[in-house]
Amino acid sequence: MSRWLRSMWTALALALGALRRSPLRASLTALGILIGVAAVTIVVALGEGATQEVSGRIDSMGENALMVMPAETLRSGVRDERAVGILTEGDADAIAEEAPAVEKAAPLLFSSAQVAWRDANAPTTVLGSKRAFFDIRRWKVDRGSMWPVSSETLGEKVCVIGVTVQTALFGSEDPVGQTLRIGRHPFRIVGVLEQKGQGPFGNDQDDVVVMPVSTLRAKLVSTRPGQVGRILLQGKTPDSAGEVERQAGAILRQRHGLTEGAENDFRIRSQEDFRRRQEGILSTLRTLLLSIALVSLVVGGIGVMNIMLVSVTERTREIGIRMAIGAREVDILFQFLVEAVVLSLLGGALGTALAILAVRGISGALGWQMGVSPEALLVALGTSTTIGIAFGFFPARRAARLDPIHALRRE
Repeated sequence: MSRWLRSMWTALALALGALRRSPLRASLTALGILIGVAAVTIVVALGEGATQEVSGRIDSMGENALMVMPAETLRSGVRDERAVGILTEGDADAIAEEAPAVEKAAPLLFSSAQVAWRDANAPTTVLGSKRAFFDIRRWKVDRGSMWPVSSETLGEKVCVIGVTVQTALFGSEDPVGQTLRIGRHPFRIVGVLEQKGQGPFGNDQDDVVVMPVSTLRAKLVSTRPGQVGRILLQGKTPDSAGEVERQAGAILRQRHGLTEGAENDFRIRSQEDFRRRQEGILSTLRTLLLSIALVSLVVGGIGVMNIMLVSVTERTREIGIRMAIGAREVDILFQFLVEAVVLSLLGGALGTALAILAVRGISGALGWQMGVSPEALLVALGTSTTIGIAFGFFPARRAARLDPIHALRRE
């Protein structure tokens, strides 16, 4: 055991000595590994940060939330044609009353409009719904209050606004109690919603004006009686999505008069569906970027091998002298293998340090919760060590198999 330790120690001392004699060459060789390890570590951190960010944005959609949307169906008449299903407030009420797994249901109607106050105006999204919408979305009023239930029945011209609309129109002034105009209609602002931030699809959730759905339909959007664009559902428990989808689907099929075998004229999507879709896209992108980063690691490994081959050629006489005074093939093998591993570890350590600094900078710039995990650090160092062994073995083996007599004759 002591002989192996002495051999390793001697190999390490010789490797460090060789690197000190050629610092520029060692630095340039380690640079390829540095770039590769840094790229891999940064890509892994970005992937984890993006996954957490997307998951947080999907969670901001609501608690145990599902979305019902109209879907195209093939209907037969004089000729086959595609028809879009219709959702109504009655559908939402029926689901809320008849589906045991559903806690709440809220109809949604959307429109884009230019909103104005005094001489300020801004484009925004106008959303019509009911009070249950805010409970499902876990969206509280930061200032002012929510409109009363009677406003939904009477179609009163009241609304709550998002932070983005408040900033665009009112600046630092309190908008509660003020009247903004949408088209030719005035609407009294009763509250300002708390800030939500970006949604799962990159939209600004705070750039919105919300009012009773009956008001939006009566004043701004012409639809069939009771028609809505979406229905937002809330399951009673976190694992009730499947049961909610089954019960809501059965109720809608009955209300829409769909016969057995007819395709649904609606689609139901849960938060988990959105999460799986987003994570699938991120996984594909992460795999692509990681593959590119791994290519740079392989290129760095090839650089290590090339430099070690040059080093073996330059130090042939040194190898012959060591063999002449008793060094074994395994000693020569260890000498050059350890030198390759030290080069790779140096590049891996510097690459890890660079990655940590880069991840901190990216995290601050994007506002994401990102960091280099201990597992990523171990993988980075393990990868650099593996590259050193894999790409350093051939040059080391070539050095170990040199004929001592021919090596001593080499000038």
